[in-house]
Amino acid sequence: MPTPIFERLNGVRVEADPKRTSGARPTERAKDQPQQGSGGGGAQLNRTDFTALKSRIQRRIIAELAPEADLGGVPGRRAIEELFSDTLAEEGIPLPRMERTRLLEAIMAELLSFGPIEPLLRDESISEIMVNGPDAVWVERGGQLEETDVKFENDDHVRRIIDRIVAPLGRRCDEASPMVDARLPDGSRVNAIIPPISLIGPVITIRKFSRDPLTIQNLVQFGSMTPDVADFLGYCVQGCLNVMVSGGTGSGKTTLLNVLSSFIPASERIVTIEDAAELRLRQRHVISLEKRPANIEGTGEIPIRQLVVNSLRMRPDRIVVGEVRGPEALDMLQAMNTGHDGSMTTLHSNGPRDTLARLETMVMMSGIELPHRAIREQIASAVDVIVHQERLFDGSRKVTNIAEVQGMEGDVIILQDIFRFEQSGLVRGKVQGTLRSTGVRPKFELKLARNGVKIPDNLYASSGITGRLSDARSNQTAARGGGGH
Repeated sequence: MPTPIFERLNGVRVEADPKRTSGARPTERAKDQPQQGSGGGGAQLNRTDFTALKSRIQRRIIAELAPEADLGGVPGRRAIEELFSDTLAEEGIPLPRMERTRLLEAIMAELLSFGPIEPLLRDESISEIMVNGPDAVWVERGGQLEETDVKFENDDHVRRIIDRIVAPLGRRCDEASPMVDARLPDGSRVNAIIPPISLIGPVITIRKFSRDPLTIQNLVQFGSMTPDVADFLGYCVQGCLNVMVSGGTGSGKTTLLNVLSSFIPASERIVTIEDAAELRLRQRHVISLEKRPANIEGTGEIPIRQLVVNSLRMRPDRIVVGEVRGPEALDMLQAMNTGHDGSMTTLHSNGPRDTLARLETMVMMSGIELPHRAIREQIASAVDVIVHQERLFDGSRKVTNIAEVQGMEGDVIILQDIFRFEQSGLVRGKVQGTLRSTGVRPKFELKLARNGVKIPDNLYASSGITGRLSDARSNQTAARGGGGH
């Protein structure tokens, strides 16, 4: 059944709610008519004329489209192109070919996708998009921030794009709920916040994911890790170690978690739990769960903690939690301690030792009164390895530490570095250094051996000799009798 035009456009009409548009700042209100002589004789339009002309033609196209018209796919684009050409001809507006194409693409983006930021979303070199109100759009490219010339018409224009992003997910962003987390169809993470919380107008932050999920080979090519570390992490995942990926905001934790999950054998049943679905596992037997926020009445919320508890009844071989932020940490630890080896998650921290401290704090947020020693014993028993990743001074993202959780000594959890990043200096603003082995063999090698995975002896050499993952896969399959625990 074709989608009604008013749903597809999602409030794109310029004749918006008078209460919202009347609150726009005077400098933001787009003029309804281009300046005298603009667009004539093939002259290039300035920004004001272009915006006004786009709005006028856009209104004409919307008025001509039937309410039951389906704008999906190629037929929808063709219908808009025909109306666009007819409208230009009727109004007698001569435009150079480049201006005509630019105007059509802008209208297409406004009607079918995400408006002015659509070209930024298509740009593979951009990793993050930040809309700071209607007049300032920044991007991250190559780890560095730069301002673009992209502009919105006014606050209401930004609000319409936010509504278009969150509406398909059953979420909302309004005065009653001015903050929202969402995702784009390609999995890119979106956060939006609007007035009165934001004092500069509606703000959108989009963390883009590459169209093709990154692989471990990509991370090695980018310099995030060395080949021997890539092999080591593959052995850890295939050997059913419980892995925590830690790091600061924007350090690449979710990307690394997604890459590590690619080492999970295809024969295992995986349950993923996320705040906003971002993980893209390529195995076939994957069940993806996403938390649900409260509805407009303030009821119906399903938090991550409840999903973790429910996942234990779904016969998972592995549980992958996108990020632990609060009381769900206790349930995650209990899952790791009750037969769900090989589970993985991420959390924010400044290093492996800080990861343990934050994990302990989050367990205390569960509301269950537990002695500190009991909490630490749970952590020491559940977590096998911590992989810490950082976003360095030059914008690069690197694994800087891999540490083993070896157990308890008194009331202290013992950590042992297996690999550690050693920075050697800066060359033309780029961080130089190597992720080297400390030469210490981890105690969890015994657990790996029980699961049929043997790490080559030369892997711990500081020279970075690469082991072979194919050996681990064959050993693991033989030990498990072809798969399964």
